[in-house]
Amino acid sequence: MPVSSAVRERCRTFVGHQGDIRYVFPALSAGPPGMANFLIVVTDTAISVLATRMLRSDRPISVYATYPRETRLGPIRQAPGPVIELGPMTFEFAEEYAAVVSAADAEVFAPETLPTDPLPEL
Repeated sequence: MPVSSAVRERCRTFVGHQGDIRYVFPALSAGPPGMANFLIVVTDTAISVLATRMLRSDRPISVYATYPRETRLGPIRQAPGPVIELGPMTFEFAEEYAAVVSAADAEVFAPETLPTDPLPEL
């Protein structure tokens, strides 16, 4: 399920001038510095990891880390659910966001594999 437009707007205030938001998905850190909720935001120029409130994982409070857009999110490992490594951290996320991670990587590393836009005039 995609994150709501309200969550995307909250994220926009933290990513500033990094371009348009392409993808957003919630993730849970699985290792140091301990379990915490994050929103991973992929823009035109960067990948930002936003820390969120403990009981309100849809409310970012700070930018935890930023990586260049050319950073690969995958490969997605199963341990037992989907897991990615980004920088020194490991993140778990819901299976429904695996397609988001794959699409974000494909956009940079294999754009020929993406389907054409069915409604380019919009």
